[in-house]
Amino acid sequence: MEQTIKRMRPSRVLQKMRAGEVAVCTKLNIGNARVAEIAALSGIDCIWTDMEHVPNDWSAIESQINAAKMHNVDTVVRVAKGSYSDFIRPLEMDASGIMIPHVMNLAEAKSIVRSTKFHPIGLRPVDGGNADGAYCEIEFIDYLQQANEQRFNILQIEDPEPLDELEEIIKLPGVDMIFFGPGDFTQAIGFPGQWDHPKLIETRRLIAKLAQKHAKFAGTVGSVSNWDELVSLGYNFISVGADVVGLGNYYKQLLDDIKKKHTTTIDGIYSNN
Repeated sequence: MEQTIKRMRPSRVLQKMRAGEVAVCTKLNIGNARVAEIAALSGIDCIWTDMEHVPNDWSAIESQINAAKMHNVDTVVRVAKGSYSDFIRPLEMDASGIMIPHVMNLAEAKSIVRSTKFHPIGLRPVDGGNADGAYCEIEFIDYLQQANEQRFNILQIEDPEPLDELEEIIKLPGVDMIFFGPGDFTQAIGFPGQWDHPKLIETRRLIAKLAQKHAKFAGTVGSVSNWDELVSLGYNFISVGADVVGLGNYYKQLLDDIKKKHTTTIDGIYSNN
């Protein structure tokens, strides 16, 4: 009987970007599988969960990945900068991609490629006995090839230091996406929160331009208001919104609406407290 080759779950994000479309992502700070599934049910392409700023443990991350992929939605995990194990664990949990914050130079970019790509691109340590390898059901060589094709790394540029080597970083074989982080960048150049600063605008344009030049993907955070501008620059992975912002705005709006229609009742409640 002819054996069927088992396939790794394909990346929805890569499929869209390779087709010339823009992949839509959203940020999750709440480490809960239900929140991940609610976001996935919206039809979004990707959730971005976090281990740099958020005290998520590995079990929470794994649950979010599983919740998202039930609805054919990718998960990107922003890792804490640590050992190579911190890079590969999310991939072995079947995250579609990992995001590495504050990449500072070409040497660091080379190290990331070595740890996140299999032969012949890098030397990522091999297991295959986890979710991404279908628990050893995907044949060894097929697993290496499919992982290189269907999983991706994202290198964040958030500081001025890597700009001198930016083109070398972007064109490095095995780098899949460059992601511009404007928040930390404004702080690093000494103008925190100045979103119209010329250096920020220049760097955002440069990253997209060099990514297009070297056939790489460019990502950043955005909003409804600047969506068209980012797409016109060449960004094909845009993260919009966040669970904490959405939840906070919902409850504030809910209370404001109650106050407008039931002022006496609300004031009475407040005075009693």
